[in-house]
Amino acid sequence: MTSLVYLLALLIPLVCMGLLDRRFRLVLWRAPRRAALVLVAGIVLFLLWDLAAIAAGHYRMGASPWMTGILLGRELPLEELVFITFLSYHALVLWGLVDLLLGRVRRRSSVGDREGAR
Repeated sequence: MTSLVYLLALLIPLVCMGLLDRRFRLVLWRAPRRAALVLVAGIVLFLLWDLAAIAAGHYRMGASPWMTGILLGRELPLEELVFITFLSYHALVLWGLVDLLLGRVRRRSSVGDREGAR
């Protein structure tokens, strides 16, 4: 029997991050091509890392009743690809959020500097 519990537990926050990204223009809605390229690069990097670990025998998929059972490769479940995507996108959204907040702090300090100089 297949279960979508784990997959949904990854997809729901991924969609929510996409909504936050869209609302505040943090990553994909700020610079779509650059963000997509960085996102794909992160996914490829982590996927290669997983494949190397699988080939070296350091990683084995655990059996879980919460997973779909869909395998993309030997010992590589569908949920792992979604998790890698989530992890990479999460890092980009956090980076965009920090950049947004630091930009606001910089603007406030520059306004304060100009007011203090009067």
